[in-house]
Amino acid sequence: MLKRSIPILGGMLTIGTLLPLAGNGAPQTSATSENGVVQVGSAYPMAETLDRLQKDIAAKGIKLFSVVDQSGLAAEAGIALRPSTLLVFGNPALGAQFMTSNPVAGLDWPVRLLVFQDEKGGVWAAYTDFRYIAQRHGIRDRDAAFAKASEVIASITSSVAKR
Repeated sequence: MLKRSIPILGGMLTIGTLLPLAGNGAPQTSATSENGVVQVGSAYPMAETLDRLQKDIAAKGIKLFSVVDQSGLAAEAGIALRPSTLLVFGNPALGAQFMTSNPVAGLDWPVRLLVFQDEKGGVWAAYTDFRYIAQRHGIRDRDAAFAKASEVIASITSSVAKR
């Protein structure tokens, strides 16, 4: 079941069951409440989406730790996989705060943003909703930091979002 997630005040609000809207000026975004995954439809092909995201990350002064070409790795293993690249990035001063609340939160930090192409050729950027991460790790003392992280990832993905 797809739900509409709307950026609000540095966070995401998930409402009703909706399909991505087209032509209304709002970014094409969906999230599933069951797994906390937020997906943002890109207005650009795969290579341009990756380029725009990496430029936006750099422009914000955020450290890009790794770019993992998952489809390239799959090809090396003899497995056909649609284009899929994982960007791993973050701001240690922000991310480390979550780990001081619960060291196991390090499983979700730094931030991972998956860029992939679906079976119809559409390109998506997907990440784990930060409220879901907070709930997963029982972190209740970092609301401002989670709000900031939500604001930043929404800004980064808006650089490629369909409108």
